[in-house]
Amino acid sequence: MFIAAAAWSLAASWRLLCIVMLSMLALLLPLIVAEADAVGTGSSSVNGNGNGGLGNQAVFTSSFLVRFRRGVDNDFAHQVADKYGFDNLGPLAGADGHEYHFKHRTLPHARSRRSLTHTRAIKSHPSVHTAVQQPGFRRVKRGLRPQVPAIHGLHYAATLGESNDVDVEPTDPYFPMQWYLKNTGQNGGKVRLDLNVQAAWAQGITGKNVTTAIMDDGVDYMHPDLKFNYNAEASYDFSSNDPFPYPRYTDDWFNSHGTRCAGEVAAARDNGICGVGVAYDSKIAGIRMLDQPYMTDLIEANSMGHEPHKIHIYSASWGPTDDGKTVDGPRNATMRAIVQGVNEGRNGLGNIYVWASGDGGEEDDCNCDGYAASMWTISINSAINDGQNAHYDESCSSTLASTFSNGAKDPNTGVATTDLYGKCTTTHSGTSAAAPEAAGVFALALEANPQLTWRDIQHLTVLTSKRNSLFDAKNRFYWTMNGVGLEFNHLFGFGVLDAGAMVTLAKQWHSVPARYHCEAGEINKAQPIIMGRSLFWEIKTDACKGSDTEVNYLEHVQAVITANASRRGDLELFLTSPMGTKSMILSRRANDDDHRDGFTKWPFMTTHSWGEYPQGTWKLEARFNSAQTRLGHLIEWSLVLHGTKEAPYRTLSPSSPHSKLAIVKKAHEDKKMK
Repeated sequence: MFIAAAAWSLAASWRLLCIVMLSMLALLLPLIVAEADAVGTGSSSVNGNGNGGLGNQAVFTSSFLVRFRRGVDNDFAHQVADKYGFDNLGPLAGADGHEYHFKHRTLPHARSRRSLTHTRAIKSHPSVHTAVQQPGFRRVKRGLRPQVPAIHGLHYAATLGESNDVDVEPTDPYFPMQWYLKNTGQNGGKVRLDLNVQAAWAQGITGKNVTTAIMDDGVDYMHPDLKFNYNAEASYDFSSNDPFPYPRYTDDWFNSHGTRCAGEVAAARDNGICGVGVAYDSKIAGIRMLDQPYMTDLIEANSMGHEPHKIHIYSASWGPTDDGKTVDGPRNATMRAIVQGVNEGRNGLGNIYVWASGDGGEEDDCNCDGYAASMWTISINSAINDGQNAHYDESCSSTLASTFSNGAKDPNTGVATTDLYGKCTTTHSGTSAAAPEAAGVFALALEANPQLTWRDIQHLTVLTSKRNSLFDAKNRFYWTMNGVGLEFNHLFGFGVLDAGAMVTLAKQWHSVPARYHCEAGEINKAQPIIMGRSLFWEIKTDACKGSDTEVNYLEHVQAVITANASRRGDLELFLTSPMGTKSMILSRRANDDDHRDGFTKWPFMTTHSWGEYPQGTWKLEARFNSAQTRLGHLIEWSLVLHGTKEAPYRTLSPSSPHSKLAIVKKAHEDKKMK
């Protein structure tokens, strides 16, 4: 019966992927089908031409997606590629040998016009069904631009060789500066406002046998604090197409980003070098994929589908441009790679994708980032050492939890970690620094219980994250309780990760029941949004009761919306659940002047109704937040509910009656008795 449920859940996930991909296809159609040399105009959003921050200038790369009429092996694809002057860079994950990534040897990496000549040439082969030259787009690292370190040599201490005793503090020279691991009030911080990693280490859990892939600009795998925890078999360089993802040298150390993220996860302990990683006995893999003039769908897809059975966690500290006006997300091949990862990776348990929520500050909304807002990723925001949000933090309803980064006035409150060429830094920053910390905590949980699924990790995150002392410095967003007693905040999700609590609960965890998605209803009758008034739409649903996709306990909720506005940045959207939980699924974005593209089937997501009962009336509110007159229309709204039919925590025994687990489980039991 469990196998049947799991099979149905997998099938449902693939059906949902088809829906999402069709939506994305509609958004990207001008790029996918155009094969003429003439290039049209566009905007900076996926709802326009999908240039991801390139403005009106379309860019086409030397990479081609080649689809064969039947599945072929790599050798045959090599022969076809070579015949027409291409290099075969390998098959796409999940395409069963039907799709390959070809790169032309003489075409420039970026040009403003498609090459009809080369497209026709490769399509002339009788085994080739289609060939699509790949558009280029921007992806940016999340975090402040690194400074060249002062010349003070390698950061070694005299403690090299000391025993790795989890009951004592690490002796690494930078550990006292790693306030996010142990906050003693350093530099004005709040005591005990940290990740509580020592409570996990004290249980003997240090990340053993878990590999985290750092998808970034490369990793200095020869760094003395990283080299013994480097997993070469799981690493690859998709920017240069070789197995050595070492960062490219620049005078300003711009390509130090991935190395800094890697040290947060897996820097070695008690070796007298730099600091210590959250999961210091875990492994890191380097996936270099951010260091080329333009990103393509194929580079992203290959990166996120690389060695899914050797890699447990993928950490991404980058995304579309955080300029407060871009609406962008993963393309078709990348979306498919992520979905295949969560369904089939780790031998069926699912890969964990951790995403930095974004550095656009209060002028941006991470629900406009299709990576961070995906239900298949875990979006992580940050707080600084006294508990307030960082000035660059974006807010959105898709954020699941938070960790820590810099942002205080004192420069010593940055994140201490490894740096290029054997050096160390104390200035790693942005939500770039927050995501790897979360990846390290998840590595600890996976060592404690290797059978955790990708959804188990999300449930553990919700149940063990703490409000602690996190607060919005500008008093915009307050802590709110949802319908089953879970506290959430629009900035911080369900709170700051607690490694000790997560490891403890992971050890006794029973995997949650099969997950279903219910297409709960839609409205597709366009109505104007009147200035000064809110437009309300309602969908009453039984959450697919009595069907094979019945959902009684919520995880993620998606509002797939089509809307336009005379100024998109002034549009605000709210979704209210039948239990009264109100999520702001789109906030005002001061920099977004778009008046043409709007949103086309954009999947806004909220986690705020986690654990709630979905039956009843859902309300969508649309309004303008502007002193000037704006015009717009709400054109279409589809409500999609994701969750379980059975109570997710029915087999678990809470250790405390005051724990989140106890509160939610009691709410579920009380509901069942009514």
